[in-house]
Amino acid sequence: MGILLTILSVIGATALFLFGMKLISESLQKMLEERISKVLSSMTGHKLRGILTGVFITFLIQSSSATTVMVVSFVNAGILRLAEAVSLIVGANIGTTLTAWLIALVGFELNLGIDTLPIIGISIPFLFSNVRKRKNIGELMLGFSLIFIALDFLKNLVPEATQTSELLNLIHVIGSWDHGSFLIFLVLGTLFTMIIRSSSSIFALTLVLVYNGWISFDMAVAMVLGENIGTTISALMASRKANVTAKRAALAHVFFNLFGITWVLLFYPFLLKSIASLYMWMGGGDPFTNFHEIPLALALFHTLFNVANTLLLTGFTRHITQFVISRIPSGRNTDTDFRLTYIKTGILSTPEASLYQALRETTVFAERVRKMFMNVEKIFDVQQDREFNELKEKILASERFANRLETEIANYLTKVGEGRLSETSSLRLRALYKMIDDIESIADSCINIFNAIERKRNKKIQFPEHVNNNVQLMFNMVRETLEMMVTMLTHEEELPLSLAQVAEVELNNFRDILKSEHLDNLEKGIYKYDAGIIYNDIVSQCERIGDFAINVDEAFKGLFKGFSVS
Repeated sequence: MGILLTILSVIGATALFLFGMKLISESLQKMLEERISKVLSSMTGHKLRGILTGVFITFLIQSSSATTVMVVSFVNAGILRLAEAVSLIVGANIGTTLTAWLIALVGFELNLGIDTLPIIGISIPFLFSNVRKRKNIGELMLGFSLIFIALDFLKNLVPEATQTSELLNLIHVIGSWDHGSFLIFLVLGTLFTMIIRSSSSIFALTLVLVYNGWISFDMAVAMVLGENIGTTISALMASRKANVTAKRAALAHVFFNLFGITWVLLFYPFLLKSIASLYMWMGGGDPFTNFHEIPLALALFHTLFNVANTLLLTGFTRHITQFVISRIPSGRNTDTDFRLTYIKTGILSTPEASLYQALRETTVFAERVRKMFMNVEKIFDVQQDREFNELKEKILASERFANRLETEIANYLTKVGEGRLSETSSLRLRALYKMIDDIESIADSCINIFNAIERKRNKKIQFPEHVNNNVQLMFNMVRETLEMMVTMLTHEEELPLSLAQVAEVELNNFRDILKSEHLDNLEKGIYKYDAGIIYNDIVSQCERIGDFAINVDEAFKGLFKGFSVS
């Protein structure tokens, strides 16, 4: 086989491994998304619990990058605090070492290349099933099969380093440069991981190279450390357009891994000898002389390094948090500037995490519309032109904000919907579409009320005192309805839906009373027809706001129970 064909074949086998890891990660995330979300959303400030949670989640979804991106998104959504995120990211570094053990033990100690073909045959019917859970199981089985087939391909494609070649001689020369060789292979591991975006894939390729004698144990250790740096790029990319806290979480991840590289570099020769001695004490051979012993020794180093790094930095979580806060200070935005608060990281590694972001942004949307109505309520009694114009500008700015925010959330939900969602996630996606439509309709009704008030002002119409009192009572009821809606979205467990339903019924009844009274007032000539139209418009729009608000409450309570975003 020619050199070019061999290189292309190795690239293809690596791509197959990467695809298999992707199938495993995505299928497990779909199967476990709700459990993972509940675990993350119930996180406390306990450091050990955060670390263990990071280990557990990363082991489940087989991707530290997916875990760190998920953590950044949850920080961005306000579900996790910065200190909790740091603990989770530390745990993710340990969790990914379990994947390394799986590859080293099963992929090199057993020959599963051909043996996995029956598993592929079994997985195919699952893939064509209309039941999502079965399809996820099929993808999981196929993913595991593909990574072992890819490993088998790589072992056979990469020739053993038994014959002298220019490339092998160059590697040996670089390997003799002590700390210089460490830095070169460290950079190579970092670059490869940045390009492939999968530390597990690069780790597997590293194992193949050492297994076939191309690179030594110390070079492999340097590449693994480089992979630890490269994997932080996923979190940095995810936080690029995120809020300040999410950026800080990503920076903490980088700081943690760079700190580990620093202390390893200081004790590099001693550390390698210690790992080799420990591995031989456990029953293995010498990784410095037997290439076939390196995969397990490398997995042992990977685990001990991350555990040691965790133990060293666990007591300094608060200091790390303060450091990243000082490096990325908070910015200031004006209240009228449009900005997305939570949807800034793009589509996340799990649909559930993406829906969390959309729900938090929807909560911001609801709060902004509630404030918009409060300004409409204020402007009803305003007499001074300056104050009226100031409130008018705020109301119109809120309308522009609402229109754009609805569009941005809808576009985001469309992208989420393009992925393969679980049945529950699909229903929640539709519920969010309905919620943002109803919230935007509340903003439209607020504008309609404002327009009626402005017509009243321009025509110099004065309502009788009892009509003014009725409008104020209606406004009070609507304000309480909107406050209840926002509270329900942010503190779901504290408000039963029945409270909102009772408030909506009371609003409807009061609307009916006022409309009946309005017809009597027209017959008695208490106010002119023009004034009556404006009064009727205000009452009708207030009642419509109540309808839209209860729609939001029902959609949220029906499909987001236990999906707390507070």
